[in-house]
Amino acid sequence: MTTNQTPILFNVPYERAGFRLDQIVAEFCPQYSRSQLQKWIKSGHVLVDGKQRKNKDKLAGEEQVTVQPVLVERTDSLPEHIDLDVVYEDEVILVINKPAGLVVHPGAGNTHGTLMNGLLAYNTEQALLPRAGIVHRLDKDTTGLMMVAKTLEAHYCLVDQLQRREVKREYLALVSTEVISGATIEANIARNPRDRKKMTVCNEAVGKQAITHYRIEKKMPKFTLLRVQLETGRTHQIRVHLSWKHMPIVGDRTYTGRLKVPAGLDEATRTKVQRFNRQALHATRLTITHPLTGELCSWDTPMPNDMRDMVEALSQADPF
Repeated sequence: MTTNQTPILFNVPYERAGFRLDQIVAEFCPQYSRSQLQKWIKSGHVLVDGKQRKNKDKLAGEEQVTVQPVLVERTDSLPEHIDLDVVYEDEVILVINKPAGLVVHPGAGNTHGTLMNGLLAYNTEQALLPRAGIVHRLDKDTTGLMMVAKTLEAHYCLVDQLQRREVKREYLALVSTEVISGATIEANIARNPRDRKKMTVCNEAVGKQAITHYRIEKKMPKFTLLRVQLETGRTHQIRVHLSWKHMPIVGDRTYTGRLKVPAGLDEATRTKVQRFNRQALHATRLTITHPLTGELCSWDTPMPNDMRDMVEALSQADPF
């Protein structure tokens, strides 16, 4: 199903004489991808002085260009009612507090019950947006704040902020070691060649740049609660970086294997640690520039009950 949007009209500045049509259209319609615009030019949804032209045609300047956006409604994912914890909503964005166990995008083995399915049911207009408006992702068992766009313009703006590293994302991570002080981890990350489901630290010639800042939020005997800030946003970045620096996240079986519980814990606390069956990682603060108003907006959400209870239990444990 396709939906026509309001046409976009503009006159080509004379100083753009000699530029290709697709270059000029991309400059005046930044909310759409270059490939999408090229398809519209090819299909006749972009007219120059009322006539269809080719992507590579060079313009002389002062022509009138009409762009007729045609958005295709996604049909590969079905709307499903899922209770969403909406922290904030206005006409252009949503901020959601994602629970543990909720997959963000449909994929192999997870075709239903995802955040995307829930968004398509929550607001039918999300079907017209890339990835139903989802701008970034959290791992299945990571909890916390996620931003979702409700318009194409907002989606472009938020993605652009991410690429420019202007979005501030802070996490709380419970690690099973006593950390002395905060620091910055700068180490490239790439797909693990031996296990394609995992990522790994690698040399600069192979991976993508990844930068993670962390500081101590709370000290406990043999454990530390860290406040982590992402500068880049690579897959599994916090989990990979902290594990690489011998600060394994409690419950992260993928990157730390079986958790070695320190000696000296009472039986109740030991059992609580052993039964914690997800990574103790929570996206606690999100700061963006609002796509519509230009104002700096920030949201906070506390740790979920299971992680909060774990921190409280470890805080009350006797020093060993």
